[in-house]
Amino acid sequence: MISGDSIVALSSGRLPAGVAVVRISGPQTRFVVETIVCGMVKARAAVLRRFRAPDGTVLDNGLVLFFPGPASFTGEDVAEFHVHGGRAVVARMVETIAGFEGVRHAEPGEFTRRAFFNGKVDLVETEALADLVNAETEAQRRFAIQNAGGAQSALYLGWRRRLIHARAMIEAEIDFADEDDVPGSVSDTVWSDVRSMISEIDRHIVGFHAAEIIRDGFEVVILGAPNAGKSSLFNALAQRDAAIVTDEPGTTRDLLEVVLDLRGLRVRLTDTAGLREAPGKIEAIGIEKARAKADCADLLLLLEDAADPKDAGPLPMSTPALRVGTKLDLLDKRATQDAAGRYEFGISVIDGTGVDGLLAEIGRRAAEAAGVSGDVLPSRLRHVELLDAANRHLHRAADERMPQELRAEELRLAADRLGRIVGAVDVEDLLDVIFSRFCIGK
Repeated sequence: MISGDSIVALSSGRLPAGVAVVRISGPQTRFVVETIVCGMVKARAAVLRRFRAPDGTVLDNGLVLFFPGPASFTGEDVAEFHVHGGRAVVARMVETIAGFEGVRHAEPGEFTRRAFFNGKVDLVETEALADLVNAETEAQRRFAIQNAGGAQSALYLGWRRRLIHARAMIEAEIDFADEDDVPGSVSDTVWSDVRSMISEIDRHIVGFHAAEIIRDGFEVVILGAPNAGKSSLFNALAQRDAAIVTDEPGTTRDLLEVVLDLRGLRVRLTDTAGLREAPGKIEAIGIEKARAKADCADLLLLLEDAADPKDAGPLPMSTPALRVGTKLDLLDKRATQDAAGRYEFGISVIDGTGVDGLLAEIGRRAAEAAGVSGDVLPSRLRHVELLDAANRHLHRAADERMPQELRAEELRLAADRLGRIVGAVDVEDLLDVIFSRFCIGK
């Protein structure tokens, strides 16, 4: 729950900076503003003022904005002081405000938590705001903006409203069948809509892997025998010397990872130990890690030295893979033509042959897996678990062998699970629907 304290914190980025924003929220906000600027300021207007401590000491010159509640981010009175972004300036400003009675330093995420408790955002929108702050790629930004704007919440609340209405209709039919203003059997319509909703939720859940790729990254793992050119390709794609490259087999013994931004998507590229039989003890651990990483990858790059092919042993069969022939610069024209028939891509990191094409194909596959089309997708495992639970209740509700009373209860439980996703569970909703749709008891 929300305390009666006001809270203050630096709300802008790392210091030093050109400008820093110090934010305060809570019942003491107006008094703090009036004291520091020696008067009141017009609501929702940026005003240039001199900031003073209660003892008259000048703190800084800058802009102040005041947002009266409830029309503010947190739903409380909120103010922002735009000051020069030096560490000393910000520290003195924050400490001065925190020195007022009833004002304290904000805890992590407390401004957003107050916005949630005051009904300004729901749980899904709160999670989306966190995603927006942490977005590193264009796809992550678009995904977070869509959810922060309420698209995901609207979908879940829409399903929940349909279930509340369905339950209201069924319970009205059970309890008030003798009333003139209750329509005849609505079961066929209700249960048809429930079955349709089961399919809609199933399709939505399938999109979770695409959401994982957008948020966490498309997993690409490089596999191959020792000296197949894995680390050289890894460095070429990373555009830096991220892995040690030597002629000695088994140089890479642990997993090395870099993050790429391809077509606005986060792509995690992993270099692995060379796969071979009878390795040393330490190298064997690296090979075991490589095979485990490959099992959970979205795409494998299976590298082979086109000039000196070596068997890498059994490889994962279920994960999509690209066969890549390396070291084309060591082949003559005839051998290069022969290699073209054995591999999907032929490359040389020495002269750059085929590297751009391989990178483009990785980006294409990442975009295809992410399904970047503006679809509303479940963005958290928490959502998927609650959606799965809702669908289990809907499957039971759709069972015609069950009594209507029990089927109605399953609808209630399904609606409750959907409400938990956005944090909107209100037991009064059902009564509101019943008495707004029927003139029962008049």
